[in-house]
Amino acid sequence: MTVRVRFSPAPTGYLHVGGARSALFNWLYARNRGGTFILRIEDTDADRSEPHLIEAIHDSLTWLGIDWDEEVRQSDRFDDYRALAADFVARDLAYYCGCTRDDLVGRVGENAGYDGHCRTLGLEPGEGRAIRFQTPDTGTIGWDDLVRDRVEFENSVLEDFIIVRSNGVPMFHLANAYDDAEMKISHVVRGEDLVNTTPRVLLLMAAMGVTELPTYAHLPLIVNEQRKKLSKRRDDVAVGDYRDKGYLPEAMRNYLLTLGWGPKDNIEIRPIGEIIEQFDLVDINKAPAFFDVKKLDHFNGEYIRMLSADDFVEASLPHVVDQFPAADTEVYARLAPFVQERVARFEEAPRFVDWILGDAPEPEEKDWRKVMGKDHVPSVLDAVIDRLPSTDWEPKALESLVLGVGQELEVKSQLPVRLALTGRRSGVPLFEPMVELSRDVVLRRLEQARGKL
Repeated sequence: MTVRVRFSPAPTGYLHVGGARSALFNWLYARNRGGTFILRIEDTDADRSEPHLIEAIHDSLTWLGIDWDEEVRQSDRFDDYRALAADFVARDLAYYCGCTRDDLVGRVGENAGYDGHCRTLGLEPGEGRAIRFQTPDTGTIGWDDLVRDRVEFENSVLEDFIIVRSNGVPMFHLANAYDDAEMKISHVVRGEDLVNTTPRVLLLMAAMGVTELPTYAHLPLIVNEQRKKLSKRRDDVAVGDYRDKGYLPEAMRNYLLTLGWGPKDNIEIRPIGEIIEQFDLVDINKAPAFFDVKKLDHFNGEYIRMLSADDFVEASLPHVVDQFPAADTEVYARLAPFVQERVARFEEAPRFVDWILGDAPEPEEKDWRKVMGKDHVPSVLDAVIDRLPSTDWEPKALESLVLGVGQELEVKSQLPVRLALTGRRSGVPLFEPMVELSRDVVLRRLEQARGKL
């Protein structure tokens, strides 16, 4: 079989992680099988589609490293969809319907489906009249899903559905059925939330006389910490938001892969070439996939550690400069190796160097009490302040000074000095970055901390 798959986003919003996961799985399968990956923009809804959002979809896919072999826009194919709908009407497989929403509610209530009112009226085309496909009254429609196994629907529960709106715009069911057949799509890989639309597409394909149907694989839902479906209202779902927060595209792509699929050897973080070699749709898990931001952070941190020092500086420096516009970039470049070992996202970089590039943040009260409330702290600070003016200004000498005071007093001396200088209990190593500060600044911060005691 020649593998031809498609990703079909609607340009009514920014690309979200669920869509990106679908695009990735389609792309991986195409690349694994030497097939074709098609980007098909579903812009039939002209009232909601925004041209700039198509560019945003392009940008997000490109950022993730997902390239496409063909691109199609459904808005260019309206005449084909309308001709197909007209053919269905001519063959008594579809009919014109003039029912409004208020008409339907008046007849069957607020939540009931369409009651077939216009099926036998023989209405002619006219203003305010849509075209509905006539679903069979008996039998079943189903398919063998690579993820969900056998799926079947009773035709009797499927209402006659609209294929062309009253304003003449084709519905996406009709466009999908036509396009999948015309483009010879071999596999339809998409989210589980679209399972209920599949019977409609299959009925339309049957009416078209299509004999070679696509193989379907409906991906599991992506859920949040509350095990609820990811929502634009509750969760960070836009791919662009993660890019702006400082996630690496390789990490984001690798993590999205784990939302429903995993390698047989359980090594999740690996080069994309190895992933392509191992990927297969039949290995997708049907259980809901938890979008774990902590795990994403872990992936991103691992990929950050793989960067060269220069690449890390280039990627993280904009986040530092955004917070410290006058930052000395050479100083940051010297500190960057310490930062690279500790951050999970580039946006975290400033907090590890803020005490060097600006004023030290005010310590949290609980940290101050826990560290500075010990009886030996005044003696530690007094001794360090007393000896600091005559100490060589280099890391080893400063380390010997601070740790030497602790040995003499038989206490831990580095933590109170760290809190006084950095405002935090943890961070990058203390002594190498410390020399980037002047002796006067270090003394002033230590004296200020001693004064607060």
